[in-house]
Amino acid sequence: MSLLITITNEDILQQVKLSCKIPEIVEQIVSRKVITSATEEAGIKVETEELQKAADLFRLMNKITSAEETWTWLEKHSLSLDDFEEIVYRSVVFGKLSQHLFTEKIELYFLEHQLDYAGVVMYEIVLDDEDLALELFYSIQEGEMSFYDVAHKYIQDTELRRKGGYLGIVRRQNLKPEISASVFAVTPPQVLKPIVTSKGLHLIFVEEIIQPQLDKKLRQQIITDLFDEWIKQQIEPVKLVKKFDSGS
Repeated sequence: MSLLITITNEDILQQVKLSCKIPEIVEQIVSRKVITSATEEAGIKVETEELQKAADLFRLMNKITSAEETWTWLEKHSLSLDDFEEIVYRSVVFGKLSQHLFTEKIELYFLEHQLDYAGVVMYEIVLDDEDLALELFYSIQEGEMSFYDVAHKYIQDTELRRKGGYLGIVRRQNLKPEISASVFAVTPPQVLKPIVTSKGLHLIFVEEIIQPQLDKKLRQQIITDLFDEWIKQQIEPVKLVKKFDSGS
């Protein structure tokens, strides 16, 4: 038996409330309004060619390859063509505003925070038994087992186990302080004595320390970090006036 269900705007808003997403969405709305105001104040303009390139990139990233797929995607997300154009416009504005605000500050910020952008190529096994962690550490140290053998035996996550605990290149700023302090104090390649955190005991193999280079990718990362900090500073003092009944 088929069931016909009607979903209203009120239903959607109620579901957002019940999902406890209101604070997150309100913050996104404030961010959008702050960016719009800053863009107008800076006199930033967006050219048609810029919008077209951004639209093409958006479709590519979302694997939309035809006009028919575009309409299907819009319908799925309950968006109009005007909504799509606004999404693209805001992505361009975001980029131009961040470049306008922070391009000249990149070098100084990098000099002051370059340690945060250092990277490490590392492998990790997280255990919950201290005695076992120490036993495995010494077994690796003495050549009785390889780190890969330990990872293959004790990592529960299938994909991580297949990679031998490989985490790729991890930025110093993305590591817990207790792990970062130990990782960046060694001369690789080296296995670290188990490190205790709230998640358990971390058995880590440091393969390589990567010193930061101010290339194009890192420049964009710094601009993004600066923009995120700026947005938080703009949002904090903003007085929010909610236009809906929070008691409903």
